[in-house]
Amino acid sequence: MTKAKKQVFSVTKAVKANARDRVGTPPPHVILPDEKSKAEHRASKHKVTLQKLLQREDER
Repeated sequence: MTKAKKQVFSVTKAVKANARDRVGTPPPHVILPDEKSKAEHRASKHKVTLQKLLQREDER
């Protein structure tokens, strides 16, 4: 049987555990549905290039 690995003290984990004891665990996150579709969201994220604008004008 192998020997168990010694736990290293972590200040961050200790502080979080202390906060959970005092305040309680945070509620689980609920992801709300996005109003925009993926395509609309992607379009708003990336600006239209000059070349695409000129192609649209040629199609009309």
